[in-house]
Amino acid sequence: MKTIIISLTLFVATALGYTATAQLIQLSTTDNLSLKVEDLQKQKTKVEEVEKGKLKEEIEKINQRLEDNEITAIEAAELKKKAAEKRALNIENQLDIIDANIALLKRNARKLEGEDKESVEYYYTSLQFLDYDEKKKVDYDSIPKRTTSDLFFALGLNNAMIEGQSLDDSPYKIGGSRFFEIGYEFETVLVKSGFVRVKYGLAFQFNGLKADDNMYFVDNGEETILEEFPFSLNKAKLRMDNLVIPIHFELGPSKLKYGKNKAYYDKSNFKIGLGGYVGLNLNTIQKIKYEENGKSRKDKLSQSYNTNNFIYGLSAYVGYNNIGLYIKYDVNTIFKDNTIDQNNISLGVRVGI
Repeated sequence: MKTIIISLTLFVATALGYTATAQLIQLSTTDNLSLKVEDLQKQKTKVEEVEKGKLKEEIEKINQRLEDNEITAIEAAELKKKAAEKRALNIENQLDIIDANIALLKRNARKLEGEDKESVEYYYTSLQFLDYDEKKKVDYDSIPKRTTSDLFFALGLNNAMIEGQSLDDSPYKIGGSRFFEIGYEFETVLVKSGFVRVKYGLAFQFNGLKADDNMYFVDNGEETILEEFPFSLNKAKLRMDNLVIPIHFELGPSKLKYGKNKAYYDKSNFKIGLGGYVGLNLNTIQKIKYEENGKSRKDKLSQSYNTNNFIYGLSAYVGYNNIGLYIKYDVNTIFKDNTIDQNNISLGVRVGI
């Protein structure tokens, strides 16, 4: 019977998150008994301190989520109630185990009465309290954050859609004209299933157009045109630096998962994003590299080149996990007053979708 009691005590203690160690004790004096009982009584106090401390931490986290508008006041009250009930039950179960240990000690100690000083062997169960690692716990009562944030970037080929001609006839080098974009964005889940999200933030775009056939960009009054350079050109590239606000509606499966003491939406799956951007052109610069009298020269010409100051366009991506194919198109024309409209277009890879 004693073996059954010890086994049940060890099982319950382990289930509560503690290590229970059955130790063989040689009890020959009542002093030893008093010391062991006193030790267990101290453990009862420690149990209450540990559980109350954990409850305080949980309530602080719930209050913080309430302040951040992640949950409502009703949801916060319900989470606090569940947390208090859980900690109260933890205390009750652990005190029962300790009381059972005290009773076990006293019962076996009574066997010494009337016997010789020769010691009697029995088992004493010691509860070793562990420091909880909150990061490894799973809280199934938590509510996932609806809004998260992350860094993203994109890069690839850049060119221009010119009125009345195809990309094959573009005066800009296909491989030499490139774009780069980097930004920080927020993502808010719009439906409970997590299937529909909206992403918004702030980004810098750097769109480059590299002229072909020894041509370079010339601000010719109201228009910006391409003219042949008087020397041998290595490069003539116009770069437009824009600050934009991108907005995308993202569609894709999402699963609710639990880990690291919180619930979260796992969007590691196929997704598609549709949206656009609006912003301002901060700077336009042309970089020229050429040979003059056998010497290599490099010039940077920073001027407006008649480019539009207000930027707005359409963009989309399709991908899996955090990487996908990305396309963007400026609805505004590159040059304000040119006779023939030119619209910037980019195709590449977006990381952080």
